[in-house]
Amino acid sequence: MTVDRHTAEGGCHCGAVRFRVTFDSPPELLDCNCSICSKTGFLHLIAAASDFALLRGSDVLSDYRWGTGTARHLFCALCGIKSFYVPRSHPDGFSVNWRALDGVEAVVPVIREYDGRDWEAARADLG
Repeated sequence: MTVDRHTAEGGCHCGAVRFRVTFDSPPELLDCNCSICSKTGFLHLIAAASDFALLRGSDVLSDYRWGTGTARHLFCALCGIKSFYVPRSHPDGFSVNWRALDGVEAVVPVIREYDGRDWEAARADLG
């Protein structure tokens, strides 16, 4: 079976942070119910580090950590948007907010609910 690959760019609201990500089609997105994801509406596209490139904005990223400190929540210090971050579940990759991508309206993702409120038990479901 052949897997189609797509590349898209995205970023924060003010445009100071821009990135590129490559993903399989149809992409699987995780709709997490943990406190930070549900409050911000983050819709996760998990990407390997090799499929992600920060194009600009490393100088304006602010790093927020809590709990284990493994997840690196990266926000634009100018507009406050978290368009991607380094998740605890995939510390060698990235989680991109699907809603921060440009030009993906024609791509139909598969959205899977994820129980991030019970992260320790649900972790095995991430692969």
